[in-house]
Amino acid sequence: MDRPPEEDIYHEFFKAKHTTQYLENYVDQHSQAGQTLRDRIRFSCSVSSIRKTNHKWVISCNENLGNITVFHANKVIVACGVTSAPNIPKFLGEDKFGAPLIHHYEFGQSTVLSSADIRNVTVIGGSKSAADMVLASVKAGKNVNWIIRKSGAGPGWFVSHKGKGPYKNVVEIGSARFFSTFTPSILNPENCLTRFLHGTKWGSTLVAAVWGGAAHEALEAADYDGRPQAKPGFTDLKPHTPLFWQNAAGGILNQPDFWETIANHVEIHHEDIVELDDHTVRLKGGADIATDVIFCGTGWNPNDFSFFDTDLLVRLGLPHLLTDVPPSKEAERWAQLEKQADKEVLEQFPILANPPHHFREPTRTTAYRLYNGIAPINDDSIAFVGYTLYSNHFRGAECQAVWAVAYLDKQLQLPSVKDRQLEIARQVAWCRRRYLSHGIGGNFVPFESEAYTDKILAEVGLQSHRRGFLRDLFVPTGPRDLAGLKDEYLDKFHRQLPEAKDSIPNSAQLHGGKSVSSSGWVLSLRHLLHSMLK
Repeated sequence: MDRPPEEDIYHEFFKAKHTTQYLENYVDQHSQAGQTLRDRIRFSCSVSSIRKTNHKWVISCNENLGNITVFHANKVIVACGVTSAPNIPKFLGEDKFGAPLIHHYEFGQSTVLSSADIRNVTVIGGSKSAADMVLASVKAGKNVNWIIRKSGAGPGWFVSHKGKGPYKNVVEIGSARFFSTFTPSILNPENCLTRFLHGTKWGSTLVAAVWGGAAHEALEAADYDGRPQAKPGFTDLKPHTPLFWQNAAGGILNQPDFWETIANHVEIHHEDIVELDDHTVRLKGGADIATDVIFCGTGWNPNDFSFFDTDLLVRLGLPHLLTDVPPSKEAERWAQLEKQADKEVLEQFPILANPPHHFREPTRTTAYRLYNGIAPINDDSIAFVGYTLYSNHFRGAECQAVWAVAYLDKQLQLPSVKDRQLEIARQVAWCRRRYLSHGIGGNFVPFESEAYTDKILAEVGLQSHRRGFLRDLFVPTGPRDLAGLKDEYLDKFHRQLPEAKDSIPNSAQLHGGKSVSSSGWVLSLRHLLHSMLK
């Protein structure tokens, strides 16, 4: 990727449009057997069901004009990830509201802020996406109300972009392996340093001091109580739990005037919405807010597997509603494994035993029970990538793709089923202790990107991303570290990809739509992943 213009760069952060353009170029410039990645993408094609029949996967899709396409495959990778299904809250009185209600996934393409008819904007949610929409709305000259519900986890932590010493920004600090050892994590290698930091009194004091210092800097920058021009509700942006626990969705500030702009121009409401009326948001405390649009910074539905039936969700170890499945010996066995794992986690990390008072999201679904967040225990013909939440999704996506291909090609020496189950239970127990409400699914690892990707690449037997002891420890990881993975992988496993003539399946009319019956569909997927690694 070429460096963006300097006017679009702020402390090495650059505008999102450059990433978008990079991805647009990527799918056109990377090809295999005469077909680009863009050629291989079926646009406007929604998967309606995935089922397994006679040891074959059957994928049914809805396309434009009502056509139905059916794929048959030996192996499948589900790569929808956790940011495909927007979480859009439902409100009483929506039918009377009469104004747009826009989720943040549509915000970038919306023209609402450029409309002279839109004068009053309401943003709901306490996350970074909500904060970004608030700031953009103020700078567009709108009157802005920001609502963060009282019945939730509260506002997130928003930390400074600034780096320290040789580190250009806070992302570089967080991506140096040395600093990631200051979080109590089962993904970090256990060694004398991690045992000292998390298993001794002096180490725990040092860990608390590091996290306390980071929190102090964030609070000092926000200056919730010391801004004379701030509107009265500004202090309601104070986080409810310490930075260490990450119980609310925050982010890194990449605008120099964020706090001043918010404090002086935005009405903050820490209250629940009761109902909507005509261009009005009514709060539980009785206040009515006039608005011409609602922007929802309300996150995503991370467990959207509607294309699987419940039986398959259970068998594959995917999250499903607890009320959808009656009590079973299998559920009881997982409960016992997680209970024992919880004891082990607290023995290793005593600091996790006493979290502060906090909002806890009700547990409505089971956790992800996938080995490495990718592979089911009971079926080695399907893999899931993009369902682990880490801070560096570019790094995670590439490393998960490598591991998934090796897994489906039977190139990995996996632990026994029992050991994989124990590891999954330990991951779930640790995640719930470490990250509270965010950890319920067992797939939240915001400070463990490097440790997680190191682990899965080591299982494949790849080392080209490592740079020596001291550089590995103190130098930030970056995209260049992964440049040699593809060649190392191909050299290690001597992959010889067949010609692509069979990779594009034939199609025939069936049931008023199209049926694609092919072993070539999986072959096409392999070519796709091979190209992604270039």
